[in-house]
Amino acid sequence: MTTTNRYAAKLLKFLSGNREGLAPLLIVMHDYPDPDAISSAFALKYIAEKAFGINCRIVYGGLIGRVENRTMVRILKIPVFKLHKTDFKKYKNTVLIDTQPSFENNSFPKKRKATIVIDQHASVVRPLCDLALIDTKCGATAVILADALLSLNIDVPQSVATALAYGILTDTLNLYRAERSDIVKIYLKILHYADLKALAQIQNPVRSRKFFTNLSKGIYDAVVKKRVVVSRLSSVENPDLVAQVAEFLLTYKNVDRSICLGRYQGRLYVSLRISNTGVDAGDILRDVFEDKGKAGGHDVIAGGSMRIGKNVSEEIWLNHENNLVRRFLKRCRVPVGGDPHYPFR
Repeated sequence: MTTTNRYAAKLLKFLSGNREGLAPLLIVMHDYPDPDAISSAFALKYIAEKAFGINCRIVYGGLIGRVENRTMVRILKIPVFKLHKTDFKKYKNTVLIDTQPSFENNSFPKKRKATIVIDQHASVVRPLCDLALIDTKCGATAVILADALLSLNIDVPQSVATALAYGILTDTLNLYRAERSDIVKIYLKILHYADLKALAQIQNPVRSRKFFTNLSKGIYDAVVKKRVVVSRLSSVENPDLVAQVAEFLLTYKNVDRSICLGRYQGRLYVSLRISNTGVDAGDILRDVFEDKGKAGGHDVIAGGSMRIGKNVSEEIWLNHENNLVRRFLKRCRVPVGGDPHYPFR
């Protein structure tokens, strides 16, 4: 039995043994859910309802910003809802998916005990919950849910399978970060039930003019120092764009680390991408943030945010951005001074 098999079995055993007490169940994703979180929540809802008769509601506190993610929700008809302030009063039992109670990227009350936590990220502190399923080597939280679904003797809906396949692909960088053979096996098994046409539509959505305007700015203003590229987007229409620009700039042949900053609703969002798998991006970004709990990540991907304020001056914004970039360059042993090099101008 693999590690994933054990976590999947623990989840199913817990749901089976507590089916009467768990209903209804609130499934909480992080505030700006990605495909891994959305697909995992979708699969858990189906498993809980179909196999154990536990009614569920999937919620998130922020927004689904990335166009691929919105397309995924629309095409596959995934029932996700904005978190309402009364939800935590209505629902006694909660599941945190692809996040944890102590993480800053969700709207879960910090002092409240969760029922279940299912995640792939390393814990900063031990999760306050009845059942913690945290597999830091599974590549994607969706791998655990896909294995649980496949182990049940129930139908595998095409929509759920397609979501899980996309969730696994995105978080493993098209299986590049699949460190274990069972991850690839689970992906191939779930892909058998997926709608490949829908998967292609999700991966290649129609984009707005605003997206290309922001992408253009991110490229035009990008600064390269040694093998590091830094991009600042100023205000963005959603925080996901910060990650997209960081990912895109990492494909430039002369760099191996890409960091992007963007402003959204009074917060400074930061995304870091690296190509060196021997270095942990999460460790780097946590060292850069003054409050280490505001940043996190694993392997080649990391992100974080800090509160600046909605009505502060441009000078204050620039001061915070400059300090963060300076700390990042020092952490990467890159000279802070010198004339900036804009390779795309």
